[in-house]
Amino acid sequence: MIQIFGGSLSPFARKVLVVAIEKGVAFEVKPIAPGSTDPDFVKASPFGKIPALKDGDFLISDSTAIITYLEAIQPEPNLIPTEPRARARTIWFEEFSDTLVGDCAGKMFLNRCVKPKIMKVEADFALADAAEREIPKHLDYIESVIPASGYLVEDRFTLADIAVASPLANLGYADCPIDAAQYPRVTAYLEAILARPSFAGLIAKEKAILARL
Repeated sequence: MIQIFGGSLSPFARKVLVVAIEKGVAFEVKPIAPGSTDPDFVKASPFGKIPALKDGDFLISDSTAIITYLEAIQPEPNLIPTEPRARARTIWFEEFSDTLVGDCAGKMFLNRCVKPKIMKVEADFALADAAEREIPKHLDYIESVIPASGYLVEDRFTLADIAVASPLANLGYADCPIDAAQYPRVTAYLEAILARPSFAGLIAKEKAILARL
C-alpha cells in the first residue's frame, strides 16, 4: 500500500491526501514532521520536506511530483485536465497557490500556531504580520477569477480547486479569517470546496488536534 509521509495540517500534504482520496487510491498516512530521521522518509525526501511518498520501491517527495504520480497511476477521475489551455490554467493555479498564497499562509501558520503552540519555541510574529499584509492582493485576485460554476477550471472540480483551497484553509488556523463582506465569492467558494468529503474529514481531524493544544 502507498505510504504518504506528513500530516494534513501542512497544506502541501493536505493537497496530496485530497487527491488520493478523490481518486480512491489506497494509502496510509505516516505522520511525521519535516526533518524526520525515518529511514524511508529520508530516502524519499533528501531535504527533509513533507509530503513524501513510498510506493513499493518507488520513493518521491514534493506535492506536485506526488500528485503527478497519482494522476498517472490512477487516471480517473481526471483532476489535471488534458485540454491544453485548461491544463495550463490548472498548473498556474497550483503554482500561484504554492508559491504565493502558500508562502504567506505558511509564515503565519508557523509563527502563530506551530511554533508557539506545538513546538513551544520562540515565534517570529513580525514575520507573520508582514505575511498577513500580503494576503489581500491574493484574495483580490481569487475573488476576481472565480466563475459562476464555483470551480476554477472547466466548470468542474480539479487540482486547481484543491491547490487554492488548501492554503486558504490554513488562514483560519493562523488567526487570519477571510472577511466574508469583502470577499463574498472567495468565502462561498472556500466553504463549498472544503465541504467536499475529501476535505471535510481532514479538516475535522485538524480542528480537533488544534483544539487540544
